[in-house]
Amino acid sequence: MREFSRRNILAATTVVGVTTAISAAASAAQLGNPDRPPEGAANVANPKALAEPGPQNPNLARQLPSAGSPPPTDVNGMPMFWSSFNIMHKRIQDGGWARQVTQSDFQISEDVSGVNMRLGPGGVRELHWHQQAEWAVMTDGKCRLTVLDGDGRAAVRDVNAGDLWYFPAGLPHSLQGLGPSGAEFALVFDNGRASEYNTLLLTDWVAHTPPKVLAENFNLPVSAFQPIPVDDRWIYQGSEPPPLAQVQREVASSLGPSDIEFTFSPSAMAPTRQTRSGSVKIVDTRNFPVSATIAAAIVTIKPGGLRELHWHPNADEWQYWVQGTGRMTVFNTGPAAMTLDFHAGDVGYVKKSLGHYIENTGSTDVVMVETFKSDRFAEVSLAQWLACSPRQMVAETLKMDPRLIEQISKSRPDIVPA
Repeated sequence: MREFSRRNILAATTVVGVTTAISAAASAAQLGNPDRPPEGAANVANPKALAEPGPQNPNLARQLPSAGSPPPTDVNGMPMFWSSFNIMHKRIQDGGWARQVTQSDFQISEDVSGVNMRLGPGGVRELHWHQQAEWAVMTDGKCRLTVLDGDGRAAVRDVNAGDLWYFPAGLPHSLQGLGPSGAEFALVFDNGRASEYNTLLLTDWVAHTPPKVLAENFNLPVSAFQPIPVDDRWIYQGSEPPPLAQVQREVASSLGPSDIEFTFSPSAMAPTRQTRSGSVKIVDTRNFPVSATIAAAIVTIKPGGLRELHWHPNADEWQYWVQGTGRMTVFNTGPAAMTLDFHAGDVGYVKKSLGHYIENTGSTDVVMVETFKSDRFAEVSLAQWLACSPRQMVAETLKMDPRLIEQISKSRPDIVPA
């Protein structure tokens, strides 16, 4: 009897231990580690399993720590949504340089491609046009723009760091760096396959048109075209341009100046959303009417701040990281969730309607530009959706106290803590 009792006691103890382990695992699976089998370094019992004895690039690994050690809430995987201008090849010519991220380099980026360009003082991006619309944000210096609208009216503008411009597809334009430092900017084209290196250039067309045709077209002698370059100029070193007002008078025609405003200064507008953790400025056709195919949000996230859990129902999101260090997690069906790190000069891409959030993981403000192939910015906030859904339904779905659901704000803060 005594032996039998001891066996029962041992068996009971084993059952209790197993039950406790299962209970703990179940608890872990419900909060912060929802997957079976569990994922993430937090679940590794033997540290040797985490070793990386094979070949590696430590410098790159330090830039993307969340790829090498993702949070345990990440699951399965999805197409890479990180790229960077920092790793792209530069095309350099006298006067400046450019590098680009297109769908050829970044498969997920179907709707939008991007170019990072610098023009030194006097550097000229030669007269040209595109089959796609061009949206741009200045990141440094000063730049002069010239453009001819579809009615034959010219516009000449000078833009500074932080300013935007937009040229509809097919409108001819040029860019020139000004002042002591020139200009740097990011271009966004409304087609993921668009390339900076296949634009329609003035020099290319003139060089490939018979001299007789050129003479007839411009009502000039054939000899006038003897010096034209055989190679395109793309970016070249130009002379310091005359003052803006002088050039505006020079290009004016009997049709008068263009009534289209091709530039926009976000610094002159109040934030669309602002909290103690950051701000968002939304620029779309409601305040920048010409920008018919690109809507944008200029986002600032302070250290410790969070770009709240949200998604965009109308378009893919192409991000340009201007400043700071952050981490973005994207959620998809499956379920799938993946976290990656971002730094200045990086590019992010989130497919339409996929949930995501962004954390500032550094000690300085994150500044980033979100662009969308759309005329309007649209966003769905997870918190706002739950606050505006039947409280009992949300509480039952998430198995939460309805009184806690009641505390969720019905306003969309965009950046939290608010």
